Amino acid sequence: MNHTLLGFVILYLVVSIGIGMYAATKVKNTEDYVAAGRSLPMFLVIAMVFATWFGAETVLGIPATFLQENLGGTISDPFGASLALILFGLFFARKLYRMNLLTLGDFFRKRYNRPVEVVISIAIALSYLGWVSAQVTALGLVFNVLSDNAITQAEGILIGAAVVLLYTLYGGMWSVALTTFVQMTIIVIGLLWISKLVGDMPQVNGIAPVVEHAADAGKFQFWPEANWAAIITFVAGLLTMGFGSVPQQDVFQRSNSSKNETVAVWGTVIGGSAYFLFAAVPIYLTYSATLVDPAMTGELLAQDAQLVLPTFVKTHLPLMAQIVFYGALLSVIMSTASGTLLAPSVTLSENVIKEFMPQHRMSQKKLLWVTRIVVILFSLLVVGYSLWALKSETSIHQMVENAYKVTLACAFVPLVAGLYWKKANNTGAALSIILGLAAWIGMEFIAPEATLPPQFSGFIASAIGMVLGSQLKK
Repeated sequence: MNHTLLGFVILYLVVSIGIGMYAATKVKNTEDYVAAGRSLPMFLVIAMVFATWFGAETVLGIPATFLQENLGGTISDPFGASLALILFGLFFARKLYRMNLLTLGDFFRKRYNRPVEVVISIAIALSYLGWVSAQVTALGLVFNVLSDNAITQAEGILIGAAVVLLYTLYGGMWSVALTTFVQMTIIVIGLLWISKLVGDMPQVNGIAPVVEHAADAGKFQFWPEANWAAIITFVAGLLTMGFGSVPQQDVFQRSNSSKNETVAVWGTVIGGSAYFLFAAVPIYLTYSATLVDPAMTGELLAQDAQLVLPTFVKTHLPLMAQIVFYGALLSVIMSTASGTLLAPSVTLSENVIKEFMPQHRMSQKKLLWVTRIVVILFSLLVVGYSLWALKSETSIHQMVENAYKVTLACAFVPLVAGLYWKKANNTGAALSIILGLAAWIGMEFIAPEATLPPQFSGFIASAIGMVLGSQLKK
């Protein structure tokens, strides 16, 4: 075990907790905790949008999928994920920012009614289970690699979840904003420097040879085969993330924390575009490993492709590069985990639990503590799901892909119709949710491997329900 490397990683974790604790001093009420007082400038919003999505999936999951399949295998992320951020910035951010909402669930209450708010808020919260668990699982993997198996991945999951919980619990959105800015700096500088080191290796010799080798191996095959089954699967993969990630509290929360609507729009668009472009860096590094050490890569591909990049860095790069890489890796994972842990907890406390509590006794201070209690409870749920996924050998990429099926099936259509269709009403929203969920869940049981994926069936049924319900009852 490299004690120097482990020591620096522990120091990094301590510093992150310290920044989070400092952020807690800025939290005076629920709005500070949830939206950082709607006061963040452009550079912080860009940093939050970029770093929140640039998580374990981007550094470990996407490159592993690229190695095992090809570029088309990454259609859901980064292509779909980037599409969601850019769509949100261009078509949703300005309208939602002007409504002065605290959560996305508030929109569904104002535009429709209380039952619609509760059902969609619960669906949004549940969708985060897979996403946050993917980050926590990746933390467990990192601690396992760093300790040379002295720390099991299950133990690493517990350690990682505890660290993220600690600084998210007290600082809320201020903690996410400040830690993310520091973490994004480490991500960008660290990965670019490591790319330079890898490019200077004689087996690699720059970017062009890696691209040429990947092209010759057929890794840049992107478009599906010319048959309906392949095309539908391809489009569904893009839209599950591209549409399903739009009605999400974490995306809304970052945009809504902006100091004005211009920052809300362009901070999200620029952050999403930067995410798409920078997602190529881990792919480049991971594919370079196949040129530098094909034997190691082949062995790890048979075991777990997600281990290729962290093992390559640990065995082939100097200590300082290892320190920077693992610092950057922890940065991307923790920034994503903290933001996506906060989002469902806020949604549940604001849009579900709060309404069942006596309003005359629900002060801002009490609501803040309720939100923090929900953060703890959701963290426990995430740990449980992560340990189950570890046992069932569910990959990080699969966990992320599964996260947004429910919101595609029942939340996207009511959000779009509520903002852009004046005829949309409560009946339409209710029927949209019922048909969407019924079609999705039913197809998951009846034909989970059907040409038209279950969540896409739910999306189509949801759209039909909105039109029928809104037209039948005016």
